[in-house]
Amino acid sequence: MNQTTRSHRSRRIVLAAALALALSAPAFAQAPAQAAPRFQDLFNGKDLAGWANINTAPDTWAWRDGILVSTGQPIGVMCTDRMYENFLLHVEWKHMEAGGNSGVFLWSNASPSPKNRLPDGIEVQILDLEWVRLNTRNGVAPPEAYVHGEVFGVGGIPIVPDNPRGERSSSVENRAVGKGQWNTYDVVAVDGVVKLAVNGRFVNGISKSARKKGYLCLEAEGSEIHFRNVRLLDLPPGLATAEQTAPAR
Repeated sequence: MNQTTRSHRSRRIVLAAALALALSAPAFAQAPAQAAPRFQDLFNGKDLAGWANINTAPDTWAWRDGILVSTGQPIGVMCTDRMYENFLLHVEWKHMEAGGNSGVFLWSNASPSPKNRLPDGIEVQILDLEWVRLNTRNGVAPPEAYVHGEVFGVGGIPIVPDNPRGERSSSVENRAVGKGQWNTYDVVAVDGVVKLAVNGRFVNGISKSARKKGYLCLEAEGSEIHFRNVRLLDLPPGLATAEQTAPAR
C-alpha cells in the first residue's frame, strides 16, 4: 500500500469513526455514567450569549425572527467563548447579495491580523456563486475553480489539501445554490482532519493541520449574510498538544 493510498484510507477511517460516534447513541446507553453525545445549539435564538464580538461593530451581528443576521460591515469576526477540538458542526447560511463573501474559522486563535482584520485557523470559505463573474477583469476570471467550500489554512497554519489548488483545497463538486437561498455545511473536524459536506454530500477536506484545537469564528466580510441552525456535537478529545492548541483569549 503506497503513501497516497494509506493517506486516503486514514481519512476515510477518521470520517467513518466520527460519523459512527455521532450516530451511535444506543451504544452509549450501555454506559449509564456517560451521557450520549448530542448536538447543541451554539446560539440561544435570542441574543449573542456565548459569543464574543472581536473586532466588528455593535450592530454587525443581530437576531431577527430567529435568524442570525450579519451586515458584513466592518470586516472582522465573532468567536465562541470556548475552544473546541474534535467536533461535528452544522451551519446553514444564505448570502443576500450577489458575490457575497464570508466564512467559518475552525481551531482559530480569534486574534485578528492587523493586515486584514481576520484571525488564523482553518477557514471554510462561504462565497456566493456570482463572485467569480463580479470579480472578472478585462475578460480574465480569478483562478477559483469553485467559489464555495474551499478549505485552507489562514495566518500561516499549515495543512495538506485533499484537492489542491495551490495551498488551498477546492470542492470537487459545485453544490451550493445562489443568493437568497439556504445552503447547508456539515463539517467533521477530528485530530487535524477536516471534511466538508455541502448540501448533503462530502466534497472537500484537508488533513495534517498544524492547529487541532481553538475557537470557532463567523466572519463578516463586506456583505449581508444570514445564518441559522448553527449546531455542534462535541466529540471526545484527541491528541492535541500545547503547540497544536490556540492561545487562550
